[in-house]
Amino acid sequence: MTWVESLQRAIDYMEEHLLNSLSIDDIAKEANVSVFHFQRTFAVLTDISVGEYIRRRRLSLAAEELLRSDEKIIDLAFKYGYDTPEAFTKAFRRQHGVSPSEVRKGKGKLQSYNRLSIQVSLKGVEPVKYSVVEKEAFQVVGIKREYSVLNNENLEKIPKLWEEVNSDGTTRVLNQLNNGPVKGVLGVCVDKSNTEAHKIDYWIAAAHEGEKPENYLNLEIPASKWAVFEVRGPMPDAMQKTWERIFSEWFPSSGYRHAETPELEVYPDDDAYQDEYYSEIWIPVK
Repeated sequence: MTWVESLQRAIDYMEEHLLNSLSIDDIAKEANVSVFHFQRTFAVLTDISVGEYIRRRRLSLAAEELLRSDEKIIDLAFKYGYDTPEAFTKAFRRQHGVSPSEVRKGKGKLQSYNRLSIQVSLKGVEPVKYSVVEKEAFQVVGIKREYSVLNNENLEKIPKLWEEVNSDGTTRVLNQLNNGPVKGVLGVCVDKSNTEAHKIDYWIAAAHEGEKPENYLNLEIPASKWAVFEVRGPMPDAMQKTWERIFSEWFPSSGYRHAETPELEVYPDDDAYQDEYYSEIWIPVK
């Protein structure tokens, strides 16, 4: 099954079970990837979370049913996953700008979201610059935080962690410790979402050979085949745009899949906000 087919299969599963209790674990299983990788890929490609897509689609279908049927609003509320008519009305108004009862009276305009369909469009006028390399296992040392991948907790808290380590001198120390095979301070994402209640470990670290320094943790990065992507431009925009192109352009056409072992963002010791700042994304592939 190709990368595009896997993602479409998960979307089709969501659509077929919109009126049921949907589990993110079951949705990700349809795509044959972890919860973390599915949620991240979905958000990069659509600019919304999986939960927001489901909410929008349910409220779109609810609006259609309000127009074409005489079913009671309280019954529609329960049908589309709301415990009370008040909760349903609040969510409905937030999406459509009008209440369900106003729709019944022919007032206002509805904001409907269609079912997603993955299509491969012609892109690539601007090249994605990458290389594929193989490396033996190596050690990184640094600090670690655990985050939930639900409700975008990881997306909200990781930038705050970077602010913390940049201000307290941690990144300066890591640059001094960096004597391993990858040069620069690393953002290392370790996916645990399939085994530990939707959790990831996020490290800010450096490749280091030798004994683990006091007050730091160490992690072994397994031997891997890596797709190494060039990123040019100021942070964080350049990094975010490159991630988007990797998922929207490179993965669908490359024949590779994410190996679901730790991935790296590599930040050389330079001014990360200059226009020509060079950094890298390392993705383990198979």
